[in-house]
Amino acid sequence: PGAPGGQIYRGVEAMAPGRRAGFGADYAYGVGVVERFRASGAQYRAGAVVWQVSPGEGGTEVWFSVGGKGERVVARSVLVATGAMERAVPVPGWTKPGVMGAGAIQVLLKAGVVAEGLVIVGAGPLVLLLAAQCVAAGVTPVVLDTTPSGNFRAALPYLAGALRGKGLGYLAKGVGLMARLRLAGVRVVRGVVDVAVEGEGVASGVSYSVGGGRVVEMASVVALHEGVIPGTQVTRSVGCDHVWDEVSRCFRPVVDDVGGTSVAGVLVAGDGAGIGGARAAEAAGRIAGGEMLRRAGLLDLAGRERLIAGDRRELAAHLAIRPFLDRLYAPPDAVCSPGDGVVVCRCEEVTAGAIRGAAMAGAQGPNQAKAFLRAGMGACQGRICGPVVSQIMAGVLGREVGEVGYYRVRPPLKPVTVGEMAGE
Repeated sequence: PGAPGGQIYRGVEAMAPGRRAGFGADYAYGVGVVERFRASGAQYRAGAVVWQVSPGEGGTEVWFSVGGKGERVVARSVLVATGAMERAVPVPGWTKPGVMGAGAIQVLLKAGVVAEGLVIVGAGPLVLLLAAQCVAAGVTPVVLDTTPSGNFRAALPYLAGALRGKGLGYLAKGVGLMARLRLAGVRVVRGVVDVAVEGEGVASGVSYSVGGGRVVEMASVVALHEGVIPGTQVTRSVGCDHVWDEVSRCFRPVVDDVGGTSVAGVLVAGDGAGIGGARAAEAAGRIAGGEMLRRAGLLDLAGRERLIAGDRRELAAHLAIRPFLDRLYAPPDAVCSPGDGVVVCRCEEVTAGAIRGAAMAGAQGPNQAKAFLRAGMGACQGRICGPVVSQIMAGVLGREVGEVGYYRVRPPLKPVTVGEMAGE
């Protein structure tokens, strides 16, 4: 915290070159990104926590706190670059101490904390990358691959498209990571289903089914991962239109080809508009920046297009692989619609069965379920449980997830004191 780099390039400035190499070339690339940002002359407020964004005719107000003091800026254009968050993986036992997201393990690694006795459960590029980074840090994890067996068949028609643009390079990286894991002796178990975290009080292992049998894998730390989804709390709070992505099973804001949303003055770039990865986000940010210059009267339309022409090509090249990856690593049904006894809303300890009961009792969407059960009213304000609650209710009601909708997001977007709110 307090330094540029986001989640992908977290701590990249401060990390010694020797350690940095263990995280791969893609992470080291972030050094140049941060250096260019530092040299740009942009005002940078480190450690800011945004808790309200309010569009209006006079501009868009952004309320935030730094060091416990509330502040406000008013802007003609606001670019929301909130990135992605890990999808919730509600399986039996996932709320036990010792269970966390794969991204959290990666954060610990970048901070120099090594998780011994690690079992990584899930699917997607981050699983491979994290396992390789653990090996570089001196830890050999066990990987339980939950990729559904039918996903490759669904993705195969999109393989040719994935070979275009930068796609071939991404596929080569994936193959390279798999080879490194094999050479390091990392055990990868494929075809894993019916995952549950075992342990009395704290996580002590993972049980799962594979090949018709039930297996228990001992673990001190369990990392769960089923992909990432756009972080939409800000765009929801300001009233941007959103759509349900049936392939990736997540909501995302509706944006045009320069990042513009349905709300005047609000643009979105990067994974917050749809998952594309760090390099795609970089190009999308420059495209949105060109549009912001046009809106400020510093460029005409032709000038904007000249400025961002290369970025448009770069973005398309990085996104060429996404249709293939999105289908290959689409999450299992059990994650999107868990069993009745599984906790879905961690903050308020609401189970999937309770959500189904609310729907059968007349709740027509997540906001009504919130009134019935307090689901989504905890500290995370529905970030974790929201997409799962929407899918569970859609299944009970026999409606499309996009029709059922999502929680109504209101400020403050993050916990804030009365003193901070009065500080400005």
